[in-house]
Amino acid sequence: MEKGVNVTLGLPLVRTSPDHGTAFDIAGTGRADAGSLVEAIRVARSAGRP
Repeated sequence: MEKGVNVTLGLPLVRTSPDHGTAFDIAGTGRADAGSLVEAIRVARSAGRP
């Protein structure tokens, strides 16, 4: 779960997002982990390379 990424195919642009929900239940508690967000950015960057 720490590095899950959603990828949307068939679009004219690269679209990735973290594989978790909004996590409103832990918002502001200091328990959130940015691992999925970081991985989504990495996937998007690598997918955009020729």
